[in-house]
Amino acid sequence: MKRTDDRTGDEDGDSDERFQSFAASGGDDPSSSDPRAVSTDGGAAGSVSPFERVADDSVEGTDRLRQLVDLWLLAPARIVWSDWRARAGAAIILLFVLMGTVGPLLVRYPEPNTGPRLLAPFQNWAYPLGTDPKAQGVFASVVHATPVMLKMILGGAVFSIIVATVIGIVSGYKGGWTETVLMTITDIMMTIPGLPLIIVVAAIVQPESPIVVGVLVSINAWAGLARAVRSQVLTIRNAPYVEASRTMGLGVPTILGRDVLPNLMPYILVNFVGAARGVIFGSVGLYFLGVLPFSNLNWGVMITRAYNSGALYSDSLRHWLLAPLFTVVFLSFGLILFAQGCDRLFNPRVRAKHASTVDDDEEPSDGQAATTATRT
Repeated sequence: MKRTDDRTGDEDGDSDERFQSFAASGGDDPSSSDPRAVSTDGGAAGSVSPFERVADDSVEGTDRLRQLVDLWLLAPARIVWSDWRARAGAAIILLFVLMGTVGPLLVRYPEPNTGPRLLAPFQNWAYPLGTDPKAQGVFASVVHATPVMLKMILGGAVFSIIVATVIGIVSGYKGGWTETVLMTITDIMMTIPGLPLIIVVAAIVQPESPIVVGVLVSINAWAGLARAVRSQVLTIRNAPYVEASRTMGLGVPTILGRDVLPNLMPYILVNFVGAARGVIFGSVGLYFLGVLPFSNLNWGVMITRAYNSGALYSDSLRHWLLAPLFTVVFLSFGLILFAQGCDRLFNPRVRAKHASTVDDDEEPSDGQAATTATRT
């Protein structure tokens, strides 16, 4: 046991006597056999402070790495695989990721006047979704528009989630003037109408980069989520495990990263998917209205061209309109399924249940599992 610096000379004398008695007894601590013995800190001589207690079992570096891989990679994979919604959503998202990365390498870029005009779908496998009035393949146009959309989703959703999470967590945990200033900025952004703001900023900036377009579409979408995250933080900032971290003297970034953020991940993930869907609908709508300049293929551009050509009333043009519409709905449906299935992904009880390195009898409670996992 570690001794304090202000111990008295009598205590040193008692310690010497106890050491001599310990040596004379052949290694048996006399205080452990004397229930009346009192330690120098006023407690029982045989008791150990909770802050000085050491675990009986030691964990090697390889075992710790194996636990991390099992808890944060294998267990989430098992959870995703055990839920049909997560499997279906992940398959749809993976399909679009492959279509946006490998697809342009396999499908030739649609050039005008390279095939028959207004070919119906499933008539020629060189053009599985038919062709448009310029004799361009509709399927090739959808495939080559996918990378642009994925960049928009990534830029817009990541921007919205990061800004909302940082502002919500910091304001909710710190309180005081920090909370007042951040929430005032958030309320101002919430009161500004989103569509007029986006149109004005787009007219000034004239964005061409898909990532900038995604950020522009989400320019004030983070405000509502920041408010919601702050409310979530207020409910857990005085939780026992957060109080314990403060008592141990951990810094604010460590507490926010290890105790607060893991408990908000399900909520943040669901809202990330919602932000991604907002970027899809927002960008397609703005391209449809002609607000955003474009130089690449885009699903919204395909929709507006088909609509302006009368595809809504013409059977020979309708496949040109339905292909991008179905693509937008299919991707949105996949994101919703994945979010619903992954709602269990960050549940500490469910994750501990699917981790082979965690005993079922020692299944941690909510919050404890997250903090334990991040500190392992």
